[in-house]
Amino acid sequence: MATKVYRLLSPFTKPVPIRVRFKVTNDCNFRYFTCNMYRQFCAQNQQADMAAPGNRLRWDLTAEDIPVKAEELIKKSRAVYDAVGALKPEEISYDRVIKALADNNREYAVERNMIDFIQNVSADKALRDASVAADKKISEFDVETSMREDVFKILLEFEKRHGSELEGEAKRYLEKQIKLGKRNGLHLPKDVQDKIKEIKKRMSDLSIDFNKYCNEENTILEFTAEELVGLPDDFINGLEKTEEGKCKVSLKYPHYFPCMKKARNPETRKRLETAFNTRCMKENTPILEELVELRHKKAELLGFPNHAAFILDMRMAKTPERVETFLKDLAVKLQPLKDQEMKVFMEYKKEECEKYGYEFDDKFNMWDLRYYMSMVEERQYTVDHTKLKEYYPLHVVTKGLLEIYQELLCLKFEEIPNPKVWHEDVKMYSVKDSASGDLLGYFYLDLFPRDGKFGHAACFGLQAGCMGGDGKRQVAVAAMVANFTKPTQDQPSLLEHDEVETYFHEFGHVMHDICGQADFVMFSGTSVERDFVEAPSQMLENWCWEKEPLQRMSAHYKDNSPIPDDLMEKLTKSRKANAGIFNLRQIALATFDQNIHTRAKADTATLFAELTQEIMNIPSTPGTNMPAAFGHLADGYDAQYYGYMWSEVFSMDMFHSRFKKEGIMNPKVGMDYRNYILKPGGSVDGDVLLKNFLGREPTQEAFLISKGLSLD
Repeated sequence: MATKVYRLLSPFTKPVPIRVRFKVTNDCNFRYFTCNMYRQFCAQNQQADMAAPGNRLRWDLTAEDIPVKAEELIKKSRAVYDAVGALKPEEISYDRVIKALADNNREYAVERNMIDFIQNVSADKALRDASVAADKKISEFDVETSMREDVFKILLEFEKRHGSELEGEAKRYLEKQIKLGKRNGLHLPKDVQDKIKEIKKRMSDLSIDFNKYCNEENTILEFTAEELVGLPDDFINGLEKTEEGKCKVSLKYPHYFPCMKKARNPETRKRLETAFNTRCMKENTPILEELVELRHKKAELLGFPNHAAFILDMRMAKTPERVETFLKDLAVKLQPLKDQEMKVFMEYKKEECEKYGYEFDDKFNMWDLRYYMSMVEERQYTVDHTKLKEYYPLHVVTKGLLEIYQELLCLKFEEIPNPKVWHEDVKMYSVKDSASGDLLGYFYLDLFPRDGKFGHAACFGLQAGCMGGDGKRQVAVAAMVANFTKPTQDQPSLLEHDEVETYFHEFGHVMHDICGQADFVMFSGTSVERDFVEAPSQMLENWCWEKEPLQRMSAHYKDNSPIPDDLMEKLTKSRKANAGIFNLRQIALATFDQNIHTRAKADTATLFAELTQEIMNIPSTPGTNMPAAFGHLADGYDAQYYGYMWSEVFSMDMFHSRFKKEGIMNPKVGMDYRNYILKPGGSVDGDVLLKNFLGREPTQEAFLISKGLSLD
């Protein structure tokens, strides 16, 4: 999954920074006000981890503290906006407008993240519930702030009086804030603004509820050992047992995906897939469908034909029509590959049913997909993933991954001993530039599942790297959250190869956050176009398919022996296995996302079933609705899921044009990547970042080849 994006307060969107190239005036009263606020914040957060200088986050808040902190945060922030909104035209200046808002937003972001991140990771349900409740209250305030017409008018007046004096990030910031103000309808009549405000508040509450239901999902299915035939003994032995001796299987990734890949009994897979794709269906289906209606209504009020058009206006793709063409053209190219793969799947299925006495229904079901994809890898490429995972103990993968990133990006990581964190499983590291020794930031690794925890893998940006109120840089802090199998008394945590790839991908987002050196919070780290944000991390996934990096982050958990050369070769050749059906599934999800956001309302279960049948030629299981647990749709990727495929075009071009040609561990190319792609953050448009790194405009050639497609 992508980097998590938090709703960080600003007049109309995320926080802003403070150091800009501008002729600063001497507004002493405002400078005192914002600097005093900064000092108050620091004083209130003295319990922040003293072993990690510059890290202003703290994780010792109680369920009782959280609502108090939320009220204080709202009160302080509202006072700043009130002061800016009350300015007379002749009082408008940089210090009183841009700097005042920037100081407030920077402090707000840190405090807010301490309050609402905890709902995703705390083991204490009371704390999670308090975080959710505070998140709703603060989100309501965010809506209020985004609709501050008085502040918007001050920004317009500032542009008229001082806009020509701005340059660089400051100019970009002001232009974007004014555009975002218009996207909130602040140039429209008051009655329209009121409708938009009401819709935004409702959408915010619905999105929070959608994710809460996903995080709290805790279904357990019970199976006999016979029903789990095909799964390795170490997996079955690691499962909790009922009093009757049945195995307890959850729908969390470390249980679900191994079962779907290896459980031979089709009825077992059917039970699991049905349960997995009915998660939160009762609660979240009406939430999602109401979100679709509200997004469409808001888009129409703002003069857009639909929500997708509204969203894409600020993205690289620009229009729904361009996205539709991209997805359809790629789907057509992939269909012949998929047809060949489906023919093999059906041959394997018939053979399997005859061999083990299962009924052959002469059709391919959703619960068959991962099982036969895994079988193809094992038979056609002789990749034994059960054997392969023995070479991926988590501690070895982590050590190798960290070493590779340090060498490639010229960084130095140091683990913080006994850090103050939200759970005993969490580790914390500092990040320094290896040449200068300058501290760039910190990252947390929270890698194991637990009840109530965010159920996927993601990077959470917690403290933006930007200029601070004291004129020095505020270091960046990010957390990688995942759900890898926990170690047992008998063996360490062992990763599947696709989990290693996920680890590399999400940690790439962490590095984007920490290596970003923009001055403005609005442009910090991963604050780039949503259809570009995945490209830097997707590019780094390639290291999981190259011999040297794989050797460095693998060793057999029993004797530390390396992955045998023949297994390594088979693995790298298997990368294009199932490319047709795998990528068509991504296209189906992206097409569904575009479809629901180009109409006024949607029957999500029916539409999803139609599209999977049309694009993949695989029917959805009756009675299921996978989108009800598709967190992207309520978590900032609405009308933007296509971005995974779109940005992969750029990621493959970057890898093959620079790293593959000049050396995958070449530190010069690594520094070019850090300087041209990661360092600017969103201070430069994505297409400009790419051109600076590639030395030319990007092309689709490497992307198409990576999918096993011809260039005709």
